[in-house]
Amino acid sequence: MAADAQQSIDLSGQWRVTTVGQPPAEFTGNGKMVTLPGSNLTNDIGLDPTLNTKWTCSIYDSSFFYNPKMEEFRNAKPIKYPFFLTPNKHFIGHLVYSTNITVPEPWKGKSVVLYIERPHIETTVSVNGRKAGHRMSLSTPHVYDITPLISYGRTSRIDIDVYNGIENVDVGQDSHSVTDQTQGNWNGIVGAMKLIAIPKSVAKACGEDNPLPRPRVMADARTGNVSVVFPDETMTLHIDNPQLWSAATPVVYHRIVRYHGMDVPVAFGFRDISVDGRHILLNGKEIWIRGTVGNCNFPLTGYPPMDVESWMRIFLKMKEYGLNAMRFHSYCPPEAAFTAADSVGIYLQPEGPSWPNHGVKLGKGQPVDSYLATETRRIVDTYGNHPSFVMMALGNEPAGDWVRYCNAWVDTMKSYDPRRIYCGASVGGGWAWDSGSEYHVKAGARGLDWDKAAPQSTDDYDRQILFPRNYKGSEPNNSPVIAHEQGQWCAFPDLNERNQYTGVYKAYNFDIFDKLLHDNGMAAMARKFLMSSGKLQTLAYKFETERNLRTADYSGFLYLGLNDYSGQGTALVGPLNVFWREKGYVDGKEWREFCNDFVIMAEFPKFTFRAGEKASVDIDFYNATGEAHSDATVGYTVTDGTTVVKQGSANADIATGKTRHVFSIVLPTYLDKPKQLTLRLSAVISGRSYTNHYDYWVYPDVEIAEAKGIYIADSLDAKALRTLAHGGKVLLTAAGKVSYGSDVRQTYLPVFWNTSWFKMRPPHTTGAYIDCRHPLFKEFPTDDWTNLNWWELLNKAQVMNLAEFPADYESPVQPIDTWHVSRKLGMIVEAKVLKGKLLMTTMDITTALDRRIVARQMRKAIIDYMTSDAFAPTTTVDVSVISDLYKKTAPPVMMFTKESPDELKPKLK
Repeated sequence: MAADAQQSIDLSGQWRVTTVGQPPAEFTGNGKMVTLPGSNLTNDIGLDPTLNTKWTCSIYDSSFFYNPKMEEFRNAKPIKYPFFLTPNKHFIGHLVYSTNITVPEPWKGKSVVLYIERPHIETTVSVNGRKAGHRMSLSTPHVYDITPLISYGRTSRIDIDVYNGIENVDVGQDSHSVTDQTQGNWNGIVGAMKLIAIPKSVAKACGEDNPLPRPRVMADARTGNVSVVFPDETMTLHIDNPQLWSAATPVVYHRIVRYHGMDVPVAFGFRDISVDGRHILLNGKEIWIRGTVGNCNFPLTGYPPMDVESWMRIFLKMKEYGLNAMRFHSYCPPEAAFTAADSVGIYLQPEGPSWPNHGVKLGKGQPVDSYLATETRRIVDTYGNHPSFVMMALGNEPAGDWVRYCNAWVDTMKSYDPRRIYCGASVGGGWAWDSGSEYHVKAGARGLDWDKAAPQSTDDYDRQILFPRNYKGSEPNNSPVIAHEQGQWCAFPDLNERNQYTGVYKAYNFDIFDKLLHDNGMAAMARKFLMSSGKLQTLAYKFETERNLRTADYSGFLYLGLNDYSGQGTALVGPLNVFWREKGYVDGKEWREFCNDFVIMAEFPKFTFRAGEKASVDIDFYNATGEAHSDATVGYTVTDGTTVVKQGSANADIATGKTRHVFSIVLPTYLDKPKQLTLRLSAVISGRSYTNHYDYWVYPDVEIAEAKGIYIADSLDAKALRTLAHGGKVLLTAAGKVSYGSDVRQTYLPVFWNTSWFKMRPPHTTGAYIDCRHPLFKEFPTDDWTNLNWWELLNKAQVMNLAEFPADYESPVQPIDTWHVSRKLGMIVEAKVLKGKLLMTTMDITTALDRRIVARQMRKAIIDYMTSDAFAPTTTVDVSVISDLYKKTAPPVMMFTKESPDELKPKLK
């Protein structure tokens, strides 16, 4: 702990930790030497998690505590929880961290300040047995003037009592600043820890709460003048020909000013953010937010990175995926995140560290009211000079009299620090409209309507932006709206990622999912399920993103999320895992086709066409480059695999913003065989190449050949049994007829968030794995996942529960069940039954085949297969297995808890 030339003493190193009072006998670490910066988790202090651990969070699926199938995980050592990562230790209470230091004699006459960057949560500091003060910020450094308590030139003892209970800050147990669903409610101190000697006049001017100088920097791009405002003095700097800061041009200036004889570094950018009607302007030009939610999931440590390099890696990965913004869900990141965002060019929306819900309410006189008012001012005082800090919200999805409270908060903050724009709270679609916000982060205008109608790419959210959900005005809304938590489309767990959990949190939930898969005879399917569900997840994100980009006055979106969310039931919503690493089914290059500063889009009225049908698509542009482009060349090709069927180009003037129906492309459909075709679009804008692609399918009008030698029925009737008994072939078209599997609700789109948090709200599946090498698909072109041509066959279709089939049997069309249950499912089964051969499907290949061209082609493919020599089932099942599909029902999946998340509660009228 040596003093450096800047008159500071680094306090990182070994400290002794003790509990306040006698800890439980099972407590480990009392009195030991620990390493700070660090936490009780990184120092292996506390209690082992058990079934009785009192977690800081809501748990809406308590089946883990009662379900007999979970008993082995409840009794495991260590215990394995299914709905979040499990820490190595758990502790809520007081831990006192103590060390001895020597303050140099030359520091006499100066103020000695203790700086601890991010303790969690409250600190009470004593020096030489005398109390220095108490702090309780979750978001900003705890700073103490300990001058009167120090012994110069002799050993002084510092005791820091850290308390991580949440009842005093009252932010809500699911706030990402404290919850065990995300970073965990750890106890400790991370980031910089030091003593600093400063002039006493500086400490006096800056005040007791934080005696370190934190000037407010106001940079005026029009004049180049920069005001550096201290409590008792304002200095002026000048920058000739200042360059503007933006995500595309992240120019940051660094200067040092002399204040009361002390060198004070300041960093700033020239940028101005404002609102003009439904538009957000940066430096006078409209910008659009393409962001993701940062949820404070950091399994290696439990707390957010305190170094710039780690945040640079995250933000550069975001840019690789075409994003330019991050919203920090109910928490504020450390200084390193702002510094990295300044440098990389990322727009940030930190929030007050609160999800004031699930017991906590705003505007009801609870402690959270005053805490957030103070805490959010601390946040802007501490980080407000960073040019990346362009937006701010009070918190996430509040309860109580929140509209009145948040409207008043926005007014206060606009007056207190007008360098950014303010939103009352980031809210879901069911929340009220808060008219006082300068901009809105709100759900409602998000998602895809494909459970009701066939996929297309012509729709938008125009109406929902003009008249958002719960908006009461008779005239259209005239403020910007950013989509709240867009996406939430799930993929199956990547069970191979478990070896990445080398820190304080372990993915024991993945062990549970692995065991469920194994017990249900699908251990070999894990990678196939991941890849197939991941491709569907990517497709869903693509079309929802493009729908947002097509919407004229939509100011952007915030994904939930680009990376996975480890808690709340395990929400595998990211194309990246929780460590911001690829899972193998998509990369940044493909993602940027539909998420970038320039996107070429095609408006498909549908994706399946009859052979010879007239088909054309309009071409749209999303141009967020900030520049218009005249006479740009847009190329296109249509391919059948590697064969080019059609190609061409068109010249177009591309305005800034969103332009629709610029020109049309006629699609080739004159084919004599069913084909999957791909339209590829390309353009070069300012020297950069942009591409996008869309698959579509053409099916010829075919006569359904007579099913010679096949008995077709919708149930296992007497004739079907006789046919099988005599060695014949039977096709059971059982759409809507089965009961064993009817509890599994399938739509075309995948699971939303996860079925644990949402108490088995459907859908329950994440697409299906297609065995595309199966001879059944000789006349039915398909990928090994449920691409858009499968909508007609899968959406709202029944599945079969294959629990009674042999353990090694896999359906050629295998819906992927929620990983919390992992039932073996199928939509086609084939088997030897009695002396015959049977194929059974729950896809509707019977009704309205004159207009359902995909179902018609599937029926032909099945019959052609069954009449060929390739139809030779190798699996034998008893006839009762087939009859049980019509008669048997599965036991319900019980969730036990009576409470439910807000999204499942009654909505506002």
